[in-house]
Amino acid sequence: MRRNVTENAQNAGKAVIFTGAAHGIGAAYADRLAEDGWDVVIADLDLEGAQKKAAELEERGHKALAIEVDISDEAAVAAMVDETVKTFGNISGLVNNAAVFSVVPMSRAPFDEIELNEWDLMFRVNVRGTWQVCKAVIPHMKDAGYGKIVNISSGTALKGSASRIHYVSSKGAILSFTKTLAREVGEEGIRVNCVAPGSTLSEEAPDEEMLKYRSSRITDRALPRVQVPADLAGAVSFFMSPDSDFITGQTLVVDGGTCMH
Repeated sequence: MRRNVTENAQNAGKAVIFTGAAHGIGAAYADRLAEDGWDVVIADLDLEGAQKKAAELEERGHKALAIEVDISDEAAVAAMVDETVKTFGNISGLVNNAAVFSVVPMSRAPFDEIELNEWDLMFRVNVRGTWQVCKAVIPHMKDAGYGKIVNISSGTALKGSASRIHYVSSKGAILSFTKTLAREVGEEGIRVNCVAPGSTLSEEAPDEEMLKYRSSRITDRALPRVQVPADLAGAVSFFMSPDSDFITGQTLVVDGGTCMH
């Protein structure tokens, strides 16, 4: 309890943007960081969902703001940053969670059956979108001489995964992006790290087929159970906390011991 109180005091008045946080894993990240004392921005394509999530956080006594954003749209990203600064006065943290995956669905098909427009969409959102958000946020962190960025990759980028090469490739790019950006902005007091989740039951109303699929993923785990969004929140909380101030450019895999590296 003492540690939580201390962290809340350290994070008071600091604002963090979460992209893709209206639902699923992103919402779990927002819940945890709000509990850690951060002011939270729920940025999502789904404005209604973002507003609902922000309202839930405010009902629990936290400060939250909902913003509609398409991270592949540079003007929309700039507007998101402006609204955040206007509301909270700073941007001290960023969690790049938004991606083409479930809310914006992807094909699970062999490499030679993926359509060109879907390949381009995957990289426009997952990679270019992450770059655009960082580019818009980092000047504010530089002005403050401090910032925490957590990019979300995937365990599939470390071990490969058949039938979705465009998604896996885009998440592999995030690993390299994290390392390179960490080297470029370290002198400014900005830390950039990455979390790589394993297969996670992130669907809010999973059907029987999805439950069966997620359960099938546990066979090669050292900790043989289904992974849920709450399993990932602690890793993001750690990277956003002062405990990780001398860590940058790193990727933490959270998958129950499927991919050990």
